[in-house]
Amino acid sequence: MAITLKRQLSDEEKQFVLNRHGRVCFATGHSIPDGEKVHFDHIVAHSLGGVSELENIAPMCEFHNKSKGMLPLDDYRIKIRLEEFFKIGDRLTLKNLLSHLKEKGDISSFGESVQIEVGSRDILIENHSFKESFSIQVCPRTSWKYFYCNLPISVLNSDDDDDDMVGLQPRYLISEKVFEMYRHFQMYPVLQPSIGRIYGNKILLFDGQHKAASLLWGKREIFECKIYINPDVRILNQANISAHDKFAQTRFFSSIMILKLGNQFGKDFEEYKDREDIPIKSESGFLAFLEQKDPSLSRAERNRRFRSYLYNAILEDDENKMKHLISISNRSSKEQPVTTDSLSKSIFACFLFQEQVADDMLSDRYKREDEFKNIKLLMNQIYDLALNAWNAKAGPNDQGQIKLERLFSSKSIMAWCEIFKDAVCAKLDIFDSDEKMKPFYRNLSDQDMSKIKEILERLFSWPMWISPKGSEIDTVVAGSKGALKEWFREKGLTTGFLMGASI
Repeated sequence: MAITLKRQLSDEEKQFVLNRHGRVCFATGHSIPDGEKVHFDHIVAHSLGGVSELENIAPMCEFHNKSKGMLPLDDYRIKIRLEEFFKIGDRLTLKNLLSHLKEKGDISSFGESVQIEVGSRDILIENHSFKESFSIQVCPRTSWKYFYCNLPISVLNSDDDDDDMVGLQPRYLISEKVFEMYRHFQMYPVLQPSIGRIYGNKILLFDGQHKAASLLWGKREIFECKIYINPDVRILNQANISAHDKFAQTRFFSSIMILKLGNQFGKDFEEYKDREDIPIKSESGFLAFLEQKDPSLSRAERNRRFRSYLYNAILEDDENKMKHLISISNRSSKEQPVTTDSLSKSIFACFLFQEQVADDMLSDRYKREDEFKNIKLLMNQIYDLALNAWNAKAGPNDQGQIKLERLFSSKSIMAWCEIFKDAVCAKLDIFDSDEKMKPFYRNLSDQDMSKIKEILERLFSWPMWISPKGSEIDTVVAGSKGALKEWFREKGLTTGFLMGASI
């Protein structure tokens, strides 16, 4: 229920509020039709210092008054505006928010260039609207220089990837986290500064973007920061990723890590391929090159980044029709039913060779681009034959949607993909155990892809997918992958069936 006034307003008081605000809903600013009842509520909650006088009362339409629940009007209005912002896309950073707020007139500028003078003890930051000196600190471990400061949003920006650099911003904004922190900071202080670095004549933030974003919605104009002056960017980046990953209270979304590490790794890979002093270039050679370039990375971390690079090359290709249905979080949703985690344990586990190959990249033996192309073609076939019918707004009894939800639940796709792989290898005459480890690391003809499509058609036509709602399949797809795979086989979803045999 909505927050209610401690007493009912008189007709005279209601008219005073309407004269002050107009007959418009405070939540969004839209007009309230003459025939619709006007509701009234507090703008700022009593718990946050809101007064009971009429100046703290605003009109609302019936829909928004009922849907806002227990939120004060100010908070509800921010929640609606946040939802509007996050409709822009699902990979938004602080920079996207700054652009949005500037477009809406909430801030006048951001990311302005500054002049920087570094002295022995102080650093001077200035531009046309700001000038201040700050004391320089020195890290005892790295000897990097940094300073603590309060800076206006006009000179701050997000440390995102750019054409000429790999940004240090490690993840995307999460709507719920921004809103929760926005509400938190109305009552509690900020304990830690946002962290950034100087890059050329810019000041870029790479840690604390949720904090900065939530404060922006609270109309904060000055931000507490810790800014590095001359860091080793590679080491700083690794420290930042570790802080957001293995040392974090809230783990990275796996797909965000894949996008971030894959992009960084790709830039190092391009540098390696352009080196003229290395006559024969291979993936295994590159990992050795990277070990020399950055000894701080463990072997496990280098391998992890390599896998992220492979995943990223497929997931981020605009020709991948499934791209918009793949969740950037570790959880599926009505709009994005497939997660990177489920793909890594199904399609990628079965068809992407995830170890480094020693093949010369300039030789005909090197087939990594062919492998990428084949997997994207497979994913496009899956989309064309099934996922293109995904309907996030379908009702609970929609039989087509029920079938798709069974097919692409995380355990289901992991289980049937292994059976599907065996059928593909048999159809393509791939029987050697080493070759079966990399079935798509080769040139596949249109005829080969047609054979794979026939197997998919058999897979998606398996009768159990369209069992009545509440059937046994709905229980087993929520269980373990091993038990589900065995159940599939018992019910006739076998390699033989996928190759054309009857059940």
